[in-house]
This record gives sequence, C-alpha cells and structure tokens, in this order.
Amino acid sequence: MTKLAVIFHSATGSTKKLAQAVAAGASAVTGVNVVSLELLGADIIEGRYINTALIDQLSDADAMVFGSPTFMGSVSAQFKAFADATGDLWAVKKWSDKVAAGFTIGSNFSGDQLNTIQYMQIFASQHGMLWAGLDIPGNCDPEQRNRLGAQSGLIAHSTDGVLNETDLITAHYLGQRVATVAKRFTV
Repeated sequence: MTKLAVIFHSATGSTKKLAQAVAAGASAVTGVNVVSLELLGADIIEGRYINTALIDQLSDADAMVFGSPTFMGSVSAQFKAFADATGDLWAVKKWSDKVAAGFTIGSNFSGDQLNTIQYMQIFASQHGMLWAGLDIPGNCDPEQRNRLGAQSGLIAHSTDGVLNETDLITAHYLGQRVATVAKRFTV
C-alpha cells in the first residue's frame, strides 16, 4: 500500500480546508493510505520544532504534500521550524526518492505565494525528493482548475477566509495526482 502524508500549518483554518481536500483526493486513489499531520505552534519551543513523533511518522511515507499559508512572501514560521527540524534526516537522505508536492494560500492575488511553493520545492529537493507539480494548464482546463495558473503547486486565494470552490477542487486533484505518481514508485 502506498502511504501519503499531508503535512501543513494553518493559522485561520483555510490552509486546513485545502489540506483536507488534498487528503480526500489522495484517499480517492485505490491502494493509498493517507495521514494528515497538522503543525501546531505548541510544538515549537524557543523557535525549535520539537514534535519528533510527527517527524518519525514521515519515515514510512512514500509521498508528502506540504501546505502552509503565505506570510510575508514565504512559508509560516511554524512550517519553517518544522523544515529546520528535518536537518538530521537530510544528512542521511532519509526522504530521498519520496514524491513531494505543495500548496499555499494568501490574501493577495500574488502576495508572493509562488515563493512559498518554491521554498517547499527547494526544501523537497534538498531532501532528494521528487517534485510533482500541477499538470493543469491555467485557463485551459474545462473545470477551470488551477485558476491562478501555478504549475509548481496549488496557489489559492482568499481575502475573507472563504475558499473559492475551484481552489478546493484543484486541491482534491493535487491529492489524486500525487497519490497516482507515488504509486508508480511504490514497490
């Protein structure tokens, strides 16, 4: 069975809704077991992420989908603390060859959300992971998925915490896509 983890931080609940849609999409793929892991501020002490049990759960994952709101042009401090805590795993290539993807949401149409996705992509690449972006050309999809046109990952937009239904549909698709790609690499 292919194991996929959705790891995310959510400040207002909108990133969590996207994470749930990603997890639902991945769960829709036969033979995929999905776990959602929320990064909590309580797991950070003096700036360091300390929830080693959560990080240990990722050792068995074949794929990981990272999620964070965009704050000041990048991932949240909570997500960054999590990423920093994986340095020992990086040193021994613990996540090498796992499939990875990412999603974010911001209150501006740009707001530098692409930088958040690129941070996640670089983070995954440093771990030797294989990045799966969206394969939906923006503005060419009959369902209008990927409405903001980011190929590297899902970028969502909301000014009031209410998610655009198309962003949720795209998140569901991202989960399916990553699960399908991960199954190709799972023996």
